[in-house]
Amino acid sequence: MTEQAGSVEQMQAVAEATPAAWVKTELARHPQRPYPMDFIESIFTDFSEIHGDRAFGDDEAMSCGMARFHGEEVMVIGNLKGRTVKERIQRKFGSPDPEGYRKALRAMRIAEKWSRPVFTFIDLAGANPGIGAEERGQAEAIARNLMEMSRLRVPLIATITGEGGSGGALALAVADRVLILENAVYSVISPEGCASIMWRDASKRAQAAEALKITAQDVKALGCVDDIVPEPEGGAQSNVEEASRLLDEKLTWHFNEIKALPLEDMLSRRYEKFRNIAQFYTT
Repeated sequence: MTEQAGSVEQMQAVAEATPAAWVKTELARHPQRPYPMDFIESIFTDFSEIHGDRAFGDDEAMSCGMARFHGEEVMVIGNLKGRTVKERIQRKFGSPDPEGYRKALRAMRIAEKWSRPVFTFIDLAGANPGIGAEERGQAEAIARNLMEMSRLRVPLIATITGEGGSGGALALAVADRVLILENAVYSVISPEGCASIMWRDASKRAQAAEALKITAQDVKALGCVDDIVPEPEGGAQSNVEEASRLLDEKLTWHFNEIKALPLEDMLSRRYEKFRNIAQFYTT
């Protein structure tokens, strides 16, 4: 009995010592957490997928297509992770190659041509770090998305549903409104990658997560996101239907506010928002 009590106390001590940022990171990576396509299928109707980048191939880690949002025609874009081992390998664990970003940009240009608002959903640790991706111009593909999204002449709303990692996430997140789920994270590098660089020890990932300020509350305070979407108790994976409903409410509110703006005003606000994100002045 004494041993059991001691064991419980030790577990509680470990839990208390774990930085909140790492707890959130583990929730964002929960294997049963709803992925972008789960939210797309719950919130949107009549999804019709667009394939290929018209340059190299069709990246299965990225999905784009026309859909309806409460009856209004829109474009939706999200990366795909897959649930089973076979699916995860097929989807490259949710990390798109350059052709994935080029397919997304092609879809956004179609949306602009037909005046369709764009909704993007993000849950990826980062862009694919493979040699092939670099050979096919990954940096250029991401940079072009940043430039083109900054001046796309339709409303843009991006939502980080799980992990929002590095340039891979930013390539889909230059939007009029950037939302993040309560237990999602948004960072320039993964905690493991940061720990490997700073301390040459990936096991210090929890310490790195805390230092990176990657939680929804931290990035909201820095101005990197515009709003936090609440989740059901225990996380989105505990009640996917309720999580989708809460996200739908936020998307509807922000979408109605954005589309009421004159086009040039919307573009000007988008530019100013990203021009002034996370500025710090010291004396």
